Parts: sequence; C-alpha cells; structure tokens
Amino acid sequence: MSERHATDVLICGAGAAGLTLAIDLARRGVRFRLIDRIDEPFRGSRGKGIQPRTQEIFEDLGILDRIVACGGVYPPQRKYRSDGSYEDSNVVEPREPTPAEPYHIPLMIPQFLTERVMRERLAELGHACEFGCELIGFEDDGDGISARVMTKHGEQSIRARYLIGADGGRSFIRHALDVGFSGKTLGVRAVVADVLLTGLDRCAWHTFNSDSMETQIGVCPLAGTDLFQIQAPIALEGDIDLSALGLTAMVAERTGRKDIRIESVSWASAYNMNARLADRYRIGRVLLVGDAAHIHPPTGGQGLNTSVQDAYNLGWKIAAVIGGSLDALLDTYEEERRPVAASVLGLSTKLLDSAKRGEVRRGREVHQLDIGYLASSLVLQKPSRNSGVLAGDRAPDAPIRGAGGQWKRLFDLLAGPHWTLLGYDVDRDRVRPRVGLRVYTFGTHGDLIDERGHFKDAYAVSRGDWVLVRPDGYIGAIVASHELAALEDYLDRLLQ
Repeated sequence: MSERHATDVLICGAGAAGLTLAIDLARRGVRFRLIDRIDEPFRGSRGKGIQPRTQEIFEDLGILDRIVACGGVYPPQRKYRSDGSYEDSNVVEPREPTPAEPYHIPLMIPQFLTERVMRERLAELGHACEFGCELIGFEDDGDGISARVMTKHGEQSIRARYLIGADGGRSFIRHALDVGFSGKTLGVRAVVADVLLTGLDRCAWHTFNSDSMETQIGVCPLAGTDLFQIQAPIALEGDIDLSALGLTAMVAERTGRKDIRIESVSWASAYNMNARLADRYRIGRVLLVGDAAHIHPPTGGQGLNTSVQDAYNLGWKIAAVIGGSLDALLDTYEEERRPVAASVLGLSTKLLDSAKRGEVRRGREVHQLDIGYLASSLVLQKPSRNSGVLAGDRAPDAPIRGAGGQWKRLFDLLAGPHWTLLGYDVDRDRVRPRVGLRVYTFGTHGDLIDERGHFKDAYAVSRGDWVLVRPDGYIGAIVASHELAALEDYLDRLLQ
C-alpha cells in the first residue's frame, strides 16, 4: 500500500553531490529527503582528491578539519625503470599558502571516507540518508513533483516541490526526462581497485611502465587507510579477473615482481572512460547535479570536486526560491555551472592524454580556485573595473582584525548560509538591514580593521566601495557608494 509524504526537495543519490546539497539545505532549515537505491553506503574510492576550492567549501560546511584528519597529502610519485631503479617526483607542484588562498595543495582521502564524514555532519544537523529507497517514477505537473519510490517496506508516494537528480552517470532521472548526454567514449578502459597488499611501502605512489598504455600500472597508498589503490589501463574488450588472485597476476605481469601480493579486494571496477555533458541541467522542477550532469575521466581529480561545487551553487538558490525568491533564480544554476563542467571536461581529457605519456604532475589548473561566473546574469558591477577581483570571481580570504582587537579570517565572516556585504571606508547607515544579510565595514568607526592591507590588496577596493559576497563564496556585486541604488535593487530581488 502506498503512503503519501510531502517535502520541499527530494534528492536522489547520496554520493558527494547529494550529501553536499543535503548538508546545505539542512543548515538552511529546508525540508528534504535524501534517498539512494543502494542498500548501504558506497565502499569504493572512485574519487580521492579534494582540491583547494572544495576544501574552502568543506570549511564552510563544517567538515574540513575532519576531512584532513581522515586523509593526508599525496605521496611522491615513484617511477620505476626497467632495471628496478626508480626516481621520485612530486605529483603536486609545491606551493605555499597565501592570505588570499589559504589552501594550496590537494588532499588525498578515499571517497568512502569523505562521504562518511559528510553523513556524520548531516546527522549532526538532524538528517540521514534513506538507503534501499529507489525512485521508480515521477511526474512534474508544474506545481510540484509526484514521485514513486520503492522501499524495503513497499511502494511510497512522495510529493515534493523540487526533484534533484544526483543519481550518477547512468542517472534514471536524466534518462526518464530524455535529456541528451553529449560527448564521447575516450577509447580507454581501466581497472581501479582498492586492495590490501604486501610487498610495497606506503611512502610513494608506485608507477611502472608509465610510457606504455598496454603495461602501465600505478599502485597508490590510500591515505587514512591500510589500503592501496591499483589503477591500470586494460584492453577495450574482454573479461577481467578482479579477484585477489587475478589482480596479483596482473601486478606481477606488469611490474615483473613476484613479491607483491594482493591479500584482499575491498572494491574493484573495470570501466570505460567517458567525457559527457548533459544538454540541460534544469527541466521544470527537476535539476541535475554531479555525475548525472557530467562525467569525466579521473585524471586531475576533477569529477568529485565539480560535483560538490554543483551542489554548493544550487543549495542557496533552491532555498531562496522556497523562501520566496523568483523561481527564475534556479535558471542561473545551469547558466553558471554548465560552462564550468564543459571547461573541466576539456581539462580532464587533456590530462588523460598526458597520463597516457606517463605524466602525472598537476599544477594550479586542477585546484579550481580560478573558476568563476563572470558572465552570470547575477553579476552587478558599477562602475566597471579593469583590475583586481571582479563580480563573479571567487571571494578571496584575508587576515583581518576585529574592532575588539582579535585576529580573524575573512572566511570566518563569510561562513554560513548568509550573504555578506563588506564596505570599505563607507557610511554603514546607507544600507538597509535585511534578514539573511550581514554587513561589515572597514575604516573610521568600522567593525573591521585591515591592519596589514590584505583585504585591500585582495579586493583592490577604493574608498566608498561595497563588495557583496554570495552564500557560496562568490562575489555577487561590487559597487561604489554613488551606485548604492543599484545594490539595493539587487538585494531586494535576491533577499526576501
């Protein structure tokens, strides 16, 4: 017998994208259900790199320190020569943090540990994922979504205002809506496996035959675990033995070593690499996020990070619309995020070509700190600027001092579900207080002190400038004091 349940948002898929969205909605007080058709949490590690921009997001969501504690940094890459000698090199280009960019290198943490931390955070906010709950049908009648799900206790009906497809590359929701998934299969098939093994130490990412796609293999210790991850290209056709014995034989054949033994396999997969992008991200009251909207080759550690940032972009917007903002705000999700995915697909494919030549080293291009929304319809900039950050850019961090004398980071003020307005040598009283907006000012009688000039350097502000930062840490508007009417109109439109 079917029961009917009402909620604001039904999220299908409890991977990194679905969990990010759930955490963001939970802290905003939005009603939602998070479901996943699998019976228990995913136990593999398709993604293991957390890029600096995603680290900033995780800090805002309250989980970064736990992520760092559960993971670690990437080990050096150890390239073995045919005679058994080797050379070590950095996978990640060494780089020091700066006041504007406090996180400077990717972290390594297996995906199953990342998602475990996220589920813990969700539980702290009073919510949980419903595993073993599969979406089997839905209808958008214009006023809401009528969904049918199959649970362990039978079929259930759910009425929701919005449906979120976070259900992976084979997305049931995307297929049901007949949304095109443009792109191509990249002609590379690979094995990835999380295993317990003996015969290799954990101080390096061991790579053999890196210049040959036929015999190449990498064995990387997974930070925070006793596991190693095996990655190896394989023939496009044919069955692959993913058992401990089968993988031991593959490792022996490709490394020429008999001392490396796979003791057990935690998770393994043989897959074809694809680069695909959904033709649309929004269809009425249904929105696609993460792998349901784009799939990437694993090179450069972009897939999971792009998925998290999709959800982070969408969370505040869907909460605002539920709170009374115009529904058209949700159109900016596709407007902003689809071009990012297209660009990342190009980068991942380029890096795959490098990997085929045995080149693993990654630089700033994978950190995702330079991603922005300068062409977004949500950008307001008056007058126009020719230097410094622009409306649509990521908001930089900066060490500052409060008027009470204590040091803090600008990110401390931005953290949370609110908008933040920063005035530089301005008259604070000229901006009307609003629910959901926090206002801080630098200068005479200001509550912040830019003692070392880091804020001025990062934002290139002049006297009388106002900088409005969106809830997702991007600059929505930069206006001079004589353009405050435009800023007030902007705030009236987006803050209800």
